[in-house]
Amino acid sequence: MLALGFFGWIIIGGLAGWIGSKIMGTDAQQGVILNIVVGVVGGLLGGFLLKLVGVDVQGGGLIFSFLTCLAGAVLLLFIVGKVTGRR
Repeated sequence: MLALGFFGWIIIGGLAGWIGSKIMGTDAQQGVILNIVVGVVGGLLGGFLLKLVGVDVQGGGLIFSFLTCLAGAVLLLFIVGKVTGRR
């Protein structure tokens, strides 16, 4: 995902964070900036976890990067929800 550059991170991260917040039902609590942060951090989390299981995340392409960000964002929102006691 590093090949996407700064604006790629913002666009892919924002989209993944927004869709992840829709899936987890937290969209009403989040704004655009938080969606971007959740998506980017989710991408880092998803990429880290995929590397741990041996998946090559560097050569995955745009759709793979988006799906990695989305899965990481959903996981991040789930963890935050459990830690804070929210749904």
